Amino acid sequence: MRIGLIGTGRIGSFHAGVLTRHPEVETLVVTDTDPDRAAAVADLTGAKAVAGTAELFGAGVDAVVIASATAAHAGLIGRAARSGLPAFCEKPVALDLAGTLAALHEAERAGSVLQLGFMRRFDAGYTAARAAVRSGALGRLHTVRTVTSDPAPPPAAYLPLSGGLYRDCLVHDFDMVRWVTGREVVRVYAAGSDAGPAMFRAADDVDTAAALLTLDDGTLATATATRCNGAGYDVRMELAGERDQIAVGLDARTPLTSAQPDGPGAPAAPWPGFLERFAPAYEAELDAFLRLVRGEGPNPCDGREALHALRIAEACEVSRREGRPVDLARIPGA
Repeated sequence: MRIGLIGTGRIGSFHAGVLTRHPEVETLVVTDTDPDRAAAVADLTGAKAVAGTAELFGAGVDAVVIASATAAHAGLIGRAARSGLPAFCEKPVALDLAGTLAALHEAERAGSVLQLGFMRRFDAGYTAARAAVRSGALGRLHTVRTVTSDPAPPPAAYLPLSGGLYRDCLVHDFDMVRWVTGREVVRVYAAGSDAGPAMFRAADDVDTAAALLTLDDGTLATATATRCNGAGYDVRMELAGERDQIAVGLDARTPLTSAQPDGPGAPAAPWPGFLERFAPAYEAELDAFLRLVRGEGPNPCDGREALHALRIAEACEVSRREGRPVDLARIPGA
């Protein structure tokens, strides 16, 4: 199989390594707005670097993996659809609902394959939690808690391009709430704080956020995130039911220290970032995409699934700015 990779930044470089090691990938063609970066990744992985997206789409590829800057995602999804090529795209489709819907409509009109990169769907812990909830092992689920904490803020230049903490970061938690529980979010109430580094205020963003989500069966979920968690990269989910409760992401590397005298101490090697924590999940999602391209498996996260998570993020942003609960029924989704 001949695969095209657009974007060779941090996640694109990781994907390049995964794809060139995959037994089904005969050739990987890469491009980037920074030609030197693309060339360096090609040299490191054995891929072939080309000058731009036109050259990549003209290189006879069987599918494309989009890991470019977010602002380019929607246009590249449309280009892949018009070219009749299956596409894997890192989230989000676009930074707003209008752009997301336009790209999804184009892909749907073309009848093309589009898989979105929500890698937590391939993490062993989240998969086990989903099975536990769906089997009834926890009993009636009453409370869900999610945590996503980055160890340090991103570069200041990234913030205005990110879409904000809800769309860029918490969108993964919103996807997991839906995917693990099998329920839909019907109402949100969100708040955020920009009391940290001044660059967040300059970007009209927040460095810390919290949201209360009401699910369609009455289950309550809380989702919190921060860019300033100096202890390390912390991603967890707790699910409490009438029979039992379980946690995802609680292991020897979780950057959490017990305050109890007889509790566990600080982890010896806390997770430093998302690539280290979710490396197996990233590999699994690309393997699923290649099986999808070969017609050997279902789409594990199509564009509409990504849209559901974005709508929750949009509702949270409205709630934060206006200081009120927001019903998901008021957020466009057609």
